[in-house]
Amino acid sequence: MPGATVPGDRNRPGSLAHATDVQPPVKVVNLMTYQPGHGVVEREDVAALRAKLLEEAHEVQAAPDGKLASELASELADVLEVLHALAAVHDMCWEEVVSEASRKRAERGGFDHRIFLEYVDQAR
Repeated sequence: MPGATVPGDRNRPGSLAHATDVQPPVKVVNLMTYQPGHGVVEREDVAALRAKLLEEAHEVQAAPDGKLASELASELADVLEVLHALAAVHDMCWEEVVSEASRKRAERGGFDHRIFLEYVDQAR
């Protein structure tokens, strides 16, 4: 079932199959894509992680509120895992990300008061 949460270890896909008796589809991504005449054009792992981040964010959006808060927590944990991986492939330690988030929160504020900027006018 696409998007379903199953027990197991992401680094050992066989554990997912053992835990659920279902063989999940897995893909091992290349670190880089080479195109003749263009050289290395994109790291496939970064592209895959960015796509995975969007997938997990959509699962957060679709998670029910209320009684099934544990499902939302599970989906948020998946987003966090992808964020950690993205930071790592860009040679950033997690503390750098947290520090930047703290700096931006101090500068711009957070979402504590439920105030959302709708857009930024880029006209010059």
